[in-house]
Amino acid sequence: MARKRKVGNLLALAVLAVMQDESMHRYQIAARLREYGKDQDMDIKWGSLYTVVQNLAKAGFLEVVGSERDGARPERVIYRITAAGRAELVDWTRELIAEPEPERGRYIAGLSILAVLPPDEVAELLGSRLGVLREQIAQVKKDLSDLSAKLPRLFLIESEYGLAVLEAEAEWTRALRAELLDGTFPGQAEWKSWHSRGGVDTARARKYVEGAEQP
Repeated sequence: MARKRKVGNLLALAVLAVMQDESMHRYQIAARLREYGKDQDMDIKWGSLYTVVQNLAKAGFLEVVGSERDGARPERVIYRITAAGRAELVDWTRELIAEPEPERGRYIAGLSILAVLPPDEVAELLGSRLGVLREQIAQVKKDLSDLSAKLPRLFLIESEYGLAVLEAEAEWTRALRAELLDGTFPGQAEWKSWHSRGGVDTARARKYVEGAEQP
């Protein structure tokens, strides 16, 4: 089970990761996060970086080692990672790799209430999604091909995983759409009839699914 972290925002993990070898102020941290593509690996909200860095320092994972001023700009506080911060980085990474957690994405949310749309529309929408997924897959493959000439595989693993997830989603979506197009999806006729009568009565639909009554 995932343990409660003193600073649980994944942005904190990214900050600790990029600060392993160098002391930095916040603007340098932000630049390094972008340089390493962490904004593509994690859901980073840049507006919370200042708060995250402060919270890491308060938790003892970062410490202030100085400051600098560039002309008339405000003074910039420089931080470095502490021994506790390195331990937190390693422990958190171990947890993320070893302990799977259910991910509640937008697609899952939409699929959970799919019955509110008629099956013909769902098939059309899935077709649109497939088109976008194919474009994303092609782009990731290109990026991986370009980067593999510059970086060892160790630093591309997250992109490989992202590609595998995209390809699995595309294949599952394609199969679902195929069932809707050829009419083999179980209960599709009833699903369509609900909408022909003006929409889904969710209570009645649930009873039907549970076998308590016929549509």
